[in-house]
Amino acid sequence: MRKLIILLLSLLVVFSAWAEKRPFTIDDLYKIKSVRDPHFSPDGKKIAFTVTQYSLKKGKSNSDIYIINADGSGLRQMTQSDAADSHPRWSPDGKFLLFVSERKNGSQLWLLPANGGEAKQLSDLSYEVSDPLWVPDGQNILFVAEVFPECGADDEGNKKINDGLENGIVQAHLADSLFYRHWNIWKDGRRFHTFIFNIKNKQTRELTHGEWDAPSFLTGGDNAGFDISPDGKELCVAANTDSNRWETTNKNLWLIPVSGGKPVNITGENKAFDGYPHYSPDGRYIAYLMQKVPNYESDLIRLAIYDRQKKTKTVLTENFDNWVGDFHWAPDSRSIYFLASVKGHNPLYKVDIKSKKIKQVLDLKTIDDFEISPDGKSVVVARRAIAEPREIWIAATNGKNIRRLTFFNKKIEEQVDIRPAEEMWIQSPTGAKIHTFVIKPHNFDPGKKYPLILNVHGGPQSQWMDSFRGDWQVYPGSGYVVAFPNPHGSTGYGQKFTHEISRDYGGQVYEDVMAVADSLEKIPWIDKDRMGAMGWSFGGFMMMWLEGHTQRFKAIAAMMGVYDQTSFYGTTEELWFPRYDLGGEPWNSDLYQKYSPSRFAKNFKTPCLVITGEKDFRVSYTQSLQFFTALQKMGVPSRLIVLKNDCHWPSYVKSMPLYYDAHLDWFHKYLGGAPAPYDVKKMVRNMLKSK
Repeated sequence: MRKLIILLLSLLVVFSAWAEKRPFTIDDLYKIKSVRDPHFSPDGKKIAFTVTQYSLKKGKSNSDIYIINADGSGLRQMTQSDAADSHPRWSPDGKFLLFVSERKNGSQLWLLPANGGEAKQLSDLSYEVSDPLWVPDGQNILFVAEVFPECGADDEGNKKINDGLENGIVQAHLADSLFYRHWNIWKDGRRFHTFIFNIKNKQTRELTHGEWDAPSFLTGGDNAGFDISPDGKELCVAANTDSNRWETTNKNLWLIPVSGGKPVNITGENKAFDGYPHYSPDGRYIAYLMQKVPNYESDLIRLAIYDRQKKTKTVLTENFDNWVGDFHWAPDSRSIYFLASVKGHNPLYKVDIKSKKIKQVLDLKTIDDFEISPDGKSVVVARRAIAEPREIWIAATNGKNIRRLTFFNKKIEEQVDIRPAEEMWIQSPTGAKIHTFVIKPHNFDPGKKYPLILNVHGGPQSQWMDSFRGDWQVYPGSGYVVAFPNPHGSTGYGQKFTHEISRDYGGQVYEDVMAVADSLEKIPWIDKDRMGAMGWSFGGFMMMWLEGHTQRFKAIAAMMGVYDQTSFYGTTEELWFPRYDLGGEPWNSDLYQKYSPSRFAKNFKTPCLVITGEKDFRVSYTQSLQFFTALQKMGVPSRLIVLKNDCHWPSYVKSMPLYYDAHLDWFHKYLGGAPAPYDVKKMVRNMLKSK
């Protein structure tokens, strides 16, 4: 009885704390600071990291660099510029911090004394730099820049051509082959190349050449496309030199002498992806990520090593049935730590390079960044969870002594109701149980009924994770239950589950989503007559698919979705994706017709909000225009919002506030949650004025 009383009192304290907090709003989202990119000093005593803060009123963000002692003391802000400072990297002797700043001429190299003082600009080039990496001698720096291959490191030559393109009387884009644009950038003959910069004489020299990107574009990771050997003599870079690289995933690892010489391809026998190279501290190995199925970007991502002495390769994680993510060597070069997407979490693992034995080190819900201390005894991470904004944490590499080091978001955590989630495993007719996160609204009362928003993720080969996101908090703060299922195609549930979405876009995923809706509507506190759905990218496609296949939902919101697969193929840039997932090209595969929502326009009835970006080169905004046209012609209540300056990923601080507000406005109209805080039309007008 005594234990029961203590438990009830504890629950009462928790409930009282929640009741005292105010509901989460769009304004609150932009008060939260993003804390990322932690790096140990060479002696392991200090950690450098970045903090980004946002101004919702100005539509701007700014990042600065901080240092904290590894024991949590001595927090110092190292930069205070109005321009963004990011990517801090300790010099080999620990006396300086190299970083990228936008203070002058875009992103350039800057240097800051680690003990404090004025930052000094190192590079002042006409082209912007990214991903700087110290050469071990401490006198040189590697970086990546997009240049005209015929100019290389020639600053004046690049400036002259670029000025002609930007300021010429006639402005046009010219292409003689595909891949003429990527994500949101027109290539116009530019290529990403790797350079070496000497601190003393300020001279820049090009290390990679040719009519291809070296490194190739890669998302995520630390110096994702290249690395340098511990002796500073060799560059390893990932590049796809296929003549039809717009439809192949065949990136390879190339070794290039820093002093100059012919590149050597060390992974040429694998016609699938090889990338993200990292040398071992002792210089013997190069660890990298690889896949085995050519032209399939969602094949199992494995961790492998190349033995530089024996010139052999070994896959370390073949029996680990989930995708390997970011990784770092242990200081003794005997093991590698890596992140992996597993059942809605992103834990840290360790693999022994000899035995290939894998063990989990830390599960802190979602670890975004990490680094191992120089002595191998500690790991610093930037981590988050659904109800916890991202902060810096530290732990022993045996998984013990986990401590939070930073508290940049403590005040808002104490004042605002940041909602936790419940996890459900819902049976689907496909035979699988669908892992689903459900978040209840602010001041939840089990005796009431609430409207539901079901959110389908993009990718499609990705997963909803136990991680802080605006979607997970803004809508519950306005009175909605939100559900985030991981249906077929999601990562983290074995490669077979991930692969089964390919060539089956409207099949098992649709059944999974409907099974989740069926299950959730039976919960007493969910109003089955006020259920809505939303999705982005593939999730946007699924919304368009739902529009033509069910009237279950009272309102839908489709963002950046594919409406007509054939016209999508003709405008997207990475052709390997539809080529694999839809079984070929439109003229030799009937899946383009089978899985086009456009075929079912005659069934459209559900009120639908449509959002897209005019600079989206992945899924052209014309897909959403076609969808909106069909909705209007069928007499379906609908609204179109085209984000004029955005790509597939809208600007977080400039455009996403409108994104959230427009959703709240739409769902309030049809599901009855709280009204949107801002006037949608006024927000759009203001965006157009500010450009």
